Amino acid sequence: MAEHWKRKLDRLHADLVRRDDPAEWVTEADAVDASSRYPHLALRGPVFGLAIQEPGAGAPWRLAKPVTSGTPQEARDDLNSLLWFKARDDTDDAPTRRELLAAVAQLEKKPLNEMTVLGVRYRVVRGDEFARTGEHNLEPPRPTDPEPSLISWDGRHEARSPDTGFVLDPEQDEAGLMAGAMKLALSTFAYSGPRFPTVVRKHSEQAVTTHPDIVLLPVGFGVAERAGQRWSPQGALMPTPHDARRLLYQGMAEMWPLLYEYDDHKRAVYARAAEEFRRARRADEARVEGRLFRICRIERMVRSGPDGPEPPRPSDLDNYGPMKMHPTMDEHGTILDNG
Repeated sequence: MAEHWKRKLDRLHADLVRRDDPAEWVTEADAVDASSRYPHLALRGPVFGLAIQEPGAGAPWRLAKPVTSGTPQEARDDLNSLLWFKARDDTDDAPTRRELLAAVAQLEKKPLNEMTVLGVRYRVVRGDEFARTGEHNLEPPRPTDPEPSLISWDGRHEARSPDTGFVLDPEQDEAGLMAGAMKLALSTFAYSGPRFPTVVRKHSEQAVTTHPDIVLLPVGFGVAERAGQRWSPQGALMPTPHDARRLLYQGMAEMWPLLYEYDDHKRAVYARAAEEFRRARRADEARVEGRLFRICRIERMVRSGPDGPEPPRPSDLDNYGPMKMHPTMDEHGTILDNG
């Protein structure tokens, strides 16, 4: 395996030299600098998403839903909804709708991690989320991380996940030598230490053998709050640094005062902090009432084996089980009830 990875890294280096692209060299230098300033990895834990494989020999697995859910059942619920809306909106053929609804009925009763419907394979996939850390801080966005072309702070904004449609191909060369080195380093990664139960460590070690290849997912950005010596995530994973900054700004200015029922004084304090953060435009930290928030860079990986991406492990826990999520529909598309 070491020789295999050496060949991959050599190929990545040769390709980088051949392209002689100044922008790529700057990005690579940025990655090297980050690995020096933030040399450690802080594991947040598993995340789950939904992948599909279309019919056809050699068809790749690709993501249908982002790998951001905290439990496998959340991803199963995404599959349930995906198939139900396909039945309602994407076909007028009764047999097709009947097969889609039969799959929905199974998902309402059983915690299924894989199924084939109309020739398409669907799989709940498991990833791990982590951030780079230095002596005291999480890694912030890098200067070369892309920002949206239009910087907006107000109004509704749907940040589209770069996961959607992403191909889970472990043989696809990464966009840089440091990314290839990261895949090499992660190839033998397994949970260790007493914070993880024995069965969790066992399944993690087994995955190194059963799913030895690594796919790095698109980088994301989030808001974290310092709590003692630890950082805790606040809110969803966002596709760009500005989307994460906007999330923090709107949290301080609008959402948190409403959600936590701040009094007028506290509401004004958070509003001033929000506007100060906004005026700084590309700030990566905000302080308010003794609280410290940081915009951080989040990375994720998915393991892959001979049959594709890794599904949930037996030791991955759910907070709830399968349930009926949508009204009953007949094969003609008629909604029969609201239960």
